Amino acid sequence: MLSLLRDTTFASSWAFALLLFPIAFIVWHFWRQKELYPSFRLPILEGVKEEIQPLRGVLKQYSFLLRAIGAIFLIVALARPQTSQSKQNVENEGIDIVLALDISGSMLAQDFRPNRLEAAKNVAKEFVQARPSDRIGVVVFAGESYTQCPVTTDHNVISKLLGEIEQGLIEDGTAIGMGLATAVNRLKDTETKSKIIILMTDGVNNQGSIDPLNATEAARQKGIRVYTVGVGTQGYAPFPYSTPLGTRYKNTEVEIDEELLKEIANKTGGQYFRATDNDKLKEVYKEIDELEKSRIEVTRVTKMEEKFHLFLLIGMILLGLEWILRYTWFRSIP
Repeated sequence: MLSLLRDTTFASSWAFALLLFPIAFIVWHFWRQKELYPSFRLPILEGVKEEIQPLRGVLKQYSFLLRAIGAIFLIVALARPQTSQSKQNVENEGIDIVLALDISGSMLAQDFRPNRLEAAKNVAKEFVQARPSDRIGVVVFAGESYTQCPVTTDHNVISKLLGEIEQGLIEDGTAIGMGLATAVNRLKDTETKSKIIILMTDGVNNQGSIDPLNATEAARQKGIRVYTVGVGTQGYAPFPYSTPLGTRYKNTEVEIDEELLKEIANKTGGQYFRATDNDKLKEVYKEIDELEKSRIEVTRVTKMEEKFHLFLLIGMILLGLEWILRYTWFRSIP
């Protein structure tokens, strides 16, 4: 019975005030015991073995307890003991994200450690692993573009394919419009409400058959926000170039078409960021992560289960038993 009351609440706790009546009834009966069942000692009976009172007499004498305890159980039932069962439904509404990454030759510049491309890949991997509810894809571009990984929830596969990206996989150049258009194509038919592209480049659009602003308009019409990131230090950076003696580095002025990247972001509801070193690049991804939080809905359903039935049954049994004994077995006892 105690285990039944554990973690139990009472819908009508005011009913416990009625417990004063059965408690007072019990106290009154014990106080009246000597008057109801008097006894006295006679000196002439000293030494004579006292006659043992019959069992029926003892039971009748204390039968009032059945009535009182039965009433207590009925009052507890009236207080409506209940237990609650809570169920929590968690619904994740993820975001579809495409990372559009510039892999042109200039991404090997060493103003980032060890270079821009490797730094971008490493930060992108951290970003992917930090967003378990989202579907993420990867597009790479240089003189042209292609999909490295379609949008998927298998983040281990995404990280693996990010690690396999190398400069030189496609014709060199910077086709920002084609990179953006390919990313838009990856997202335009998905059913997710929130879609974003993170486009990262270190140069100026100088190649490709698609104008970046046309690709921007396509993204806007499909409700896709584009966050653009210009990668490169301010001023000059050591750029690689090939010589008969191998790769050499030459300090070259960093040129990023920030006006174009800002326009792409503004027209699609995104933002433009400039990353000038590894730490700043991490901060950019962290800020985008904060701006684009997956929607999580938590619905808690609490079901109350009535537990008064057992108390009502026991109370009625005790009262019924007391009534039956009073008019049957105890009836012949004076």
